[in-house]
Amino acid sequence: MKKQTVVQTVGKRKRAIARATLKPGQGIIKINNYALETFNNELFVGKIKEVLILAGEDAVKYDIKVSVDGGGFTGQADAIRLAIGKALVEANPKLKDVFLRYNRNFLVADTRRKEVRKPNCAGKARSKVQKSYR
Repeated sequence: MKKQTVVQTVGKRKRAIARATLKPGQGIIKINNYALETFNNELFVGKIKEVLILAGEDAVKYDIKVSVDGGGFTGQADAIRLAIGKALVEANPKLKDVFLRYNRNFLVADTRRKEVRKPNCAGKARSKVQKSYR
């Protein structure tokens, strides 16, 4: 990565969309202008930090600012992890092989979505109205 360049990436999971901006700095990570440690709970913070731990010293060189909206907490955590992973690989291509070997979802989006509800169904996508003949 050249000096003073900014990398912008997008990560999506279900209905959550995360936009990450990576620029040279001291290793500060902010999500919606709050520190990473204040994001929802420890499980999701650990899920996000997984990418940073694998990146090692490369993650400390950059400030990462993420804005995320939509979806639930799990979808947002996965979207943030994907956006940060893509940004770090764009900044340092050597990390691509490390991320792909450990967990493919650091670089490739999970395209599964909720199935659309069909008409004449009792609430869910595949449920049917019960029949009673007696």
